[in-house]
Amino acid sequence: MLSSAFTWWWRRRFTKAGWLVFTGIFLTGMMGVDTNLSLAYQAFVFLCLLFIAALAGTQFSRTRVEAERVLPRFGSVGEPVNYRVTLRNLTSKPQRGLAVTDDLADPRPSLEQFISTPEPGEEKRNWYDRNNGFYRWSWLLRQNVRGKVSEAPCPDLPPEGSADIQLRLVPTRRGVLRFDAVAVACPDPFGLFRTFVRAPLPQSLLILPRRYPIPPLELPGQLKYQHGGVALAASVGESEEFVSLRDYRPGDALRHIHWPSWAKTGKPIVKEFQDEFFTRHALILDTFLPVAASAVFEEAVSVAASLACTVQAQESLLDLMFVGPEAYCFTMGRGVSHLEQLLEILASVQPCRDRQFNSLLRLVLQHAGQLSGCLCVFVEWDEQRQQFIRRLREMGVPLMVFVVTEAGAPRMEPGPMSAEPERFRQLELGKVAEELSKL
Repeated sequence: MLSSAFTWWWRRRFTKAGWLVFTGIFLTGMMGVDTNLSLAYQAFVFLCLLFIAALAGTQFSRTRVEAERVLPRFGSVGEPVNYRVTLRNLTSKPQRGLAVTDDLADPRPSLEQFISTPEPGEEKRNWYDRNNGFYRWSWLLRQNVRGKVSEAPCPDLPPEGSADIQLRLVPTRRGVLRFDAVAVACPDPFGLFRTFVRAPLPQSLLILPRRYPIPPLELPGQLKYQHGGVALAASVGESEEFVSLRDYRPGDALRHIHWPSWAKTGKPIVKEFQDEFFTRHALILDTFLPVAASAVFEEAVSVAASLACTVQAQESLLDLMFVGPEAYCFTMGRGVSHLEQLLEILASVQPCRDRQFNSLLRLVLQHAGQLSGCLCVFVEWDEQRQQFIRRLREMGVPLMVFVVTEAGAPRMEPGPMSAEPERFRQLELGKVAEELSKL
């Protein structure tokens, strides 16, 4: 942890000119060892004094600032997010040459995470690499970095004045991205070294999964009777079952006006009907992984989010089903819930390592009678998952199956989907967007 902190500090504090001077110190020090053969030692002494003066100059910075950050509601993996930071000068002197960036939450893994989370493929490394922990640490550090914030120059700040700065964030992983403080870089008079003034400003931003464009899907299945309807769904169903009377609202069909009630009350009253028949699909996400995290699982979440965006544009209900600490089923569409809420759930879903795959089958079977079809996103295609598909096919549930695999994985046999091979898709890492565009 100390080594990572020092490396981050070292790279952040030096400017390009500072790196050049530091390299010059190293080279002239090597060449000027023998002062009788070379005058390089003079350059060495000069560069060292310049470097020390630059370091000392940063210690006398009197910059004091206050910051305000305005973030959007969401971000998405891979899509740059522009946001505004307002910086206020708290001193009576003008501030010039400043640069602004954001300090995100410390990405270094805790001891517990380091011990309990092996790197994928770690068992293939040699004995020394497995036991010194360097590669595991580096992998966890990359996993914990959820975004990168660019550095932007700050306009000159007048005494007790303020300025707006546009910063750009590039999210790299889904989930909650936490901000710690706004960091203001103050260079020394020589432009070699920088000190940072931090304005503590904790905030968070939810990063949604990456979504891929998918053409309109021809979803399997037909309308299904939903016992009791869906209480919160918009009244545009195919049933004429009367529920209640209510006041007329602009846009209500004239054929639904209840004339006797209008005659009694003197104001228009309409009959309200209950939706009973829907096209209802399940989006089943496989969360069962032997490791705590993997690129395959992240792509599976992205595929599920892409399918949800496509289904959302069609007149149907969508049930997102997955297993985490417990079995979950979230319904979206027809006024019940919104796409943003479902994407928020997908942004936070984690692999399940303490439950059996059969718990997912039990969850789906509880709702199978109401489903018009299922969209299944798997991270493996083993016997358990194939048996899962056979069981649903025996019940007559139409299916589309997506299996996310490592890059270069051999082509998989459709197995129980052999009768409908066009509804079975193997998605290799690196080619997911290409394969989904062909649906």
